[in-house]
Amino acid sequence: MSATRIRLIAPSGYPHDRAAMTRGVERLQAAGCTVDGLEVLDRTEQRYAGSDAERAADLNALATLDVLPDIALAIRGGYGATRLLAGLDYEALRERLQGSNTLLVGYSDFTAVQLALYARSGLCTFSGPMLGADFGAATPSDFTWRHFWDTVRAPSAQLEWNTAPDAELDVEGPLWGGNLAVLCSLVGTPYFPDIDGGILFVEDVGEPPFRIERLLYQLHLSGVLGRQRALVLGDFSQCRPSGYDNGYGLAESFEQIRRASGVAVIGGLPTGHEPDKFTLPFGAAARLRVSGGKARLNFGGYPHLPPGV
Repeated sequence: MSATRIRLIAPSGYPHDRAAMTRGVERLQAAGCTVDGLEVLDRTEQRYAGSDAERAADLNALATLDVLPDIALAIRGGYGATRLLAGLDYEALRERLQGSNTLLVGYSDFTAVQLALYARSGLCTFSGPMLGADFGAATPSDFTWRHFWDTVRAPSAQLEWNTAPDAELDVEGPLWGGNLAVLCSLVGTPYFPDIDGGILFVEDVGEPPFRIERLLYQLHLSGVLGRQRALVLGDFSQCRPSGYDNGYGLAESFEQIRRASGVAVIGGLPTGHEPDKFTLPFGAAARLRVSGGKARLNFGGYPHLPPGV
């Protein structure tokens, strides 16, 4: 088996926890991976991992490298990816990466890059673990590690999790989504994909319930939500109500959106800013079945590592 070649990219925040980044690199190397692009870990400009031009160049380089990596891995999220979207070479990236086995992986702020690459280049990317928070965690998640490698080394996958016992659903469509706030920030722009009949997954961190509802209403009122077959809820970390909310919380906000939109809302998907997360191919053909308190998500046809890598 040849070594999996990983190239680090830094489209968002600088690596404020350098110890976590070092642990992440060492764990990947111990697993038999080669890790390139380490220079991005030394870049800092204000709150960003380098200038806009440097960070965009991390991504554009994927169109011109002599040898493509197996995985282009985001080091962390934060903010900054949206500033790069106008500077990406979508045509060149499509020509080089379409049909290749190179996997682009990240979540949180990386959602902006995923949305834009799908909208402008038709590229399938992965919502999955990043270098610092996940591979470099002080106590890494075996769940996340196992699901990541199982997914990226196979042409298809089935995931299962617990959800509300009264939910019943069986739908098919493209799987897409990511961080809710980032996703909503691109509605109405050229970088937001036009997806009908999709299975939309969302997650967020640090937003109180009324803001989560407001973001979901943006998807509803813009017509995006009503065109989807299901809304799948991931982790909403540190999204706590205040005393002023008088008992109004996330459950109430999600139920309100279900009533307003008429779209099926399925909870419990492990994705987002918690240690345990699935790796989800953005843009892959998927089927979601929900019955008896279990949700099963099948997807396939996405880029994956060739045998022996």
